[in-house]
Amino acid sequence: MDPSAAPRHRRTRRDWLVDTAMFVLAVAFGFYTSVERLHAAPLPPAWLFTLDQLVSMLGCAALWLRRRWPVGLAVTLVALSAVFEMIAGPMLAALFSVAVHRRPRTSGMVFGLSVLAAVVFTFLRPDPDLPPLALLTLGLALQGAAVGWGLFVHHRRRLVLAQRDRVARMETEARLRAEHAQHQVREALAREIHDVLGHRLSLLSVHAGALEFNPGADPADVARAARVIRESAHQALQDLREVIGVLRAPTGEPSAPAGAGLPALADLQRLVAESGQAGMRIELCDDLGAHETVPDRTGRTAYRVAQEALTNARKHAPGAPVRLRLTGAPGEGLTVEVVNDAPAAPTADVVVAPDAAGGGHGLTGLAERVTLAGGRLEHGPVPRDGDGGPGGWRVRAWLPWPT
Repeated sequence: MDPSAAPRHRRTRRDWLVDTAMFVLAVAFGFYTSVERLHAAPLPPAWLFTLDQLVSMLGCAALWLRRRWPVGLAVTLVALSAVFEMIAGPMLAALFSVAVHRRPRTSGMVFGLSVLAAVVFTFLRPDPDLPPLALLTLGLALQGAAVGWGLFVHHRRRLVLAQRDRVARMETEARLRAEHAQHQVREALAREIHDVLGHRLSLLSVHAGALEFNPGADPADVARAARVIRESAHQALQDLREVIGVLRAPTGEPSAPAGAGLPALADLQRLVAESGQAGMRIELCDDLGAHETVPDRTGRTAYRVAQEALTNARKHAPGAPVRLRLTGAPGEGLTVEVVNDAPAAPTADVVVAPDAAGGGHGLTGLAERVTLAGGRLEHGPVPRDGDGGPGGWRVRAWLPWPT
């Protein structure tokens, strides 16, 4: 950011102190030059001495405008310095102001004009006590010092502004990173809660619907359904506590390893058994053999894919047979495929679970989960055998399984 582009503002106490100091220094310089000329012979012509003093006083007074019109004031004083000697004080202050408040290119152009004015003054009003070269060298040294000091202040201010901008950008980036991390944590929590509660609540809905549609059922069946509902509700709360406990656990804590309490691929048999108790007909084909070599993250993701697919089949295709298949090998990847047939017509023995979740958020969250694990997810309808019409539904996920 260029200091010259900063908006105009009222003078602060520091500005008043600096402006007053510049004015006093310019007046002192002019007074010293005037006293020196009174002791020596004034430069010819003699009548120009009085006019020189008047112009010097006006130049000192004009310094109060240096913040508003630094370039115009400097050019004017530089032009006057080609003829008048005592204007040198205000002229040096104006050169300093241009170097501070304007770009270095502008400062260089004004300094070039001041060099030309110094050369003109040396030839128009030579000093009888000093050689022309010495007089010119002294003038250029003073002008160069004023411009150099101003450029130093200019670059220092730009450096401070750049550091402030850098700090502001770093704070903004840190805030954005924190917000992104919080968003990722919220998404992870939402996915876990959806997977856990969606499965458990659908089981509760099936058993509660069976009691509702069969009010005259045998007391033993009612008691068994009530026990399943109670156990499912308890398990849902337990699963929810485990998910929240894992997400709250400090990262890297030895007593709370990553994934502790979360389901793994070995829990797939229990998931199939629970779904079977809810009336689903599931055919499990496990071609993996031992599951010990499957990475924990891959196993958990595969479990969630199967869980979400079975939950959707239970809600949208009640009574339809479901085929769950696991295939793959180290280095080839793990494939989870769940296919359900077209939903059968509801009967007295088949209870349709209300679509409490709805909205299709399950597959969306599942796709995000699989993508984060480095895999791919495919889902869509399966053509019906024979006429090729719409039949069941298939969910297929491929997950990496390194050697």
